[in-house]
Amino acid sequence: MSIGGARVQLCGRFVVEVNGRHLEQRLPGRQGRLLVAYLALKRGHPVDRDEMVEALWPDDVPPGAEAALRVLVSKIRSVLGPRSIGGRSELTFLLSARIDVEDALDAVHRAESAIALQEWARAWGPALLASFVSRRRLLPDADAPWIDDWRARLDDVYDRALECYAMACLHLGGTELPGAERAARTLVDHSRFRESGYLLLMETLEARGNVAEAMRVYERLRELLREELGTIPGPAVRQLHSRLLTAG
Repeated sequence: MSIGGARVQLCGRFVVEVNGRHLEQRLPGRQGRLLVAYLALKRGHPVDRDEMVEALWPDDVPPGAEAALRVLVSKIRSVLGPRSIGGRSELTFLLSARIDVEDALDAVHRAESAIALQEWARAWGPALLASFVSRRRLLPDADAPWIDDWRARLDDVYDRALECYAMACLHLGGTELPGAERAARTLVDHSRFRESGYLLLMETLEARGNVAEAMRVYERLRELLREELGTIPGPAVRQLHSRLLTAG
């Protein structure tokens, strides 16, 4: 938990909470929320005012944008505290807070590190956290090029988190196998061309004794790749398919 119990939630419902008090409604409108979000995502990196103006008004910079930016910064400081945003010519987010996007990026990294060491139980929690955050849309009421970039990045985090969670559940086995299957199916639906999702789903179905269903998953992938890309599944998927054929 951060000092003072502050948190910023950018995925799903926008939230700024400090010491148990929700402050997002006190921020100066849509532009104030976007400014907080942009600076929070850039935490640790000073942002010059030209970049900030472009982020807030990507399509058409209005007359007096610099003055409007100064007013926004002043109002945000009055809500979040005078030291929440530092600088004058360059702005830096200084509020000591947990930021959900940072949590997701850190969690998926920890999950992948645990998977690489085959520490399945240690990967389970961070993978679940990363998937929970990244599955929600970033700043759903706003659109801008920088938001699209972050959404694409979080889409990748979501895929990686699902993969880690499915793999951890698969190797933990037992009562975790249904979780592995759900995560693998979600991964396949979310990223149709990500072969690792099909591989995990086939392995999980095999572990659950559903070999025929695993074969159907292979056929689904084979037809998709043939019709859409003119290719065939990769070596790992083909090897598993051959093993399933032998087992059958």
